[in-house]
Amino acid sequence: TMHATAEEAIEETERMLGVYADFHEHDLAIPVIKGKKTPSDKFAGAEDTYAIEALMHDGKALQAGTSHFFGDGFARAFNIRYLSKENKLEYPFQTSWGTTTRMIGGIIMTHGDDNGLVLPPAVAPIQVVIIPVAAHKPGVVEKAEELKEALKGFRVKLDSSDQSPGWKFAQYEMKGVPLRLEIGPKDIEKNQCVLVRRDNREKIFVSLDELETRVPELLKAVHDGMYEKALARREQMTYAVTSFEEMKQVAEEKPGFIKAMWCGDQACEEKLKEV
Repeated sequence: TMHATAEEAIEETERMLGVYADFHEHDLAIPVIKGKKTPSDKFAGAEDTYAIEALMHDGKALQAGTSHFFGDGFARAFNIRYLSKENKLEYPFQTSWGTTTRMIGGIIMTHGDDNGLVLPPAVAPIQVVIIPVAAHKPGVVEKAEELKEALKGFRVKLDSSDQSPGWKFAQYEMKGVPLRLEIGPKDIEKNQCVLVRRDNREKIFVSLDELETRVPELLKAVHDGMYEKALARREQMTYAVTSFEEMKQVAEEKPGFIKAMWCGDQACEEKLKEV
């Protein structure tokens, strides 16, 4: 974006960093840390670079999004000017920001487990998969289709293929579907179904009369559970240190984030990068 003043451009730079942080936490269930890059680590040509950082399963950081304030340097370099309200040609102040397809990897590395993907409900291609149990018995598939129609406000898939229920359970766990709905003859008799959360495999028996209200509640619970799990992992893998030697020891022995004091001197930063 281009702006008339540096203040407007800085405001937009910081606003977009907030947009990315909000997207990661409220849609991807990935907790992030917002901050400003040091002068030696900022984008080439930028006056300031801001970033959000997320922690992956293995303790490595992922730069999950950046936002840059370029000042008027690029405008001057490429002779980009605009006619101001005072009818004068002026150089605008520029911003640049982005988050990319690396977030697909970020989702996998933050939430995935040994059984496959665990997808946040907001971005899951399939939010609810319906699995008929004993599908060969009268009325089961028909009831499953009825439930799919009742949940048409969500991204729902009904799998009435010939594969066994157990095979389907494993298949959709691997694909990371947030909620699995199981319906069989006994469930139909009791006017209920079984909902299984992908994040913690909790089974919940739900009355079919309450299904349309319970599904959004459980999808939110899945998101919240994923976020809290990732946040707890980050807190567990964040280490506070008070000396340079302690920092080196933690970096060698414990993957994760290190919280330390910094004088702001570039020489200290360069010394740390040499370690």
